[in-house]
This record gives sequence, C-alpha cells and structure tokens, in this order.
Amino acid sequence: MNIEDFRNYCLSKKGVTEGFPFDETTLVFKVGEKVFTITNIEMFESINVKCDPELAIELRERYTSVLPGYHMNKKHWNTIVVNSDMDDSEVKKWVDHSYQLVFDKLPKKIKDVLVD
Repeated sequence: MNIEDFRNYCLSKKGVTEGFPFDETTLVFKVGEKVFTITNIEMFESINVKCDPELAIELRERYTSVLPGYHMNKKHWNTIVVNSDMDDSEVKKWVDHSYQLVFDKLPKKIKDVLVD
C-alpha cells in the first residue's frame, strides 16, 4: 500500500475530511471532526487506527506489524506498520473498523448530516 492508495481509501468513506492539525507531515483523517486514522506523508511507514481494546490486544499478538498506538492512548489505538506481515486488504479492514468506531460514537444529529 502506498500513501495515495491509503488516502483515496480513507476519503472514499462518508463524511471524511483530511488535514494537518499538528504539522506539515502528519496527515489526519476525521469523521464528524473526530480522528479515526493518522499517518506521516513523508515517511509512509505506518498508520494509527482506533481499535476496540480487546481486538487491539489480539491484533498485537497476531501480527508483528501491529504495535500499541504511537503517541496515542495505547488501550484504544494501534499502530500498523504498512507493507509488512499484514496485507493491504487486512489494513483496510482495520481502517474500516476505526472509522466505524468513531462514527458510531458521534451524536445522532451529526450522523444524520453525514449520511444524507
């Protein structure tokens, strides 16, 4: 997976916005103003995704490419090293999971706007 494929995949989801709130290289994807994934555009080596806490631990045990979330709450975030032992379709599955976790927590009023 490369940065363009990753970016296009994230932007294909309903209501997603992108930005650089921290610096010029940290690309953040949000739904309803809430972060669901982060990466570095200059060194596209990994992504951070939100994850159900029990699944987060399971993934870390199953894949060497999955680590506790770098600079994030390690209970709720994983860092996935791309182009390692997790294939692209699996990475996309966890991006989907992260998006859905964040979307599900949004207020109904915001969800309704995003779904329209």
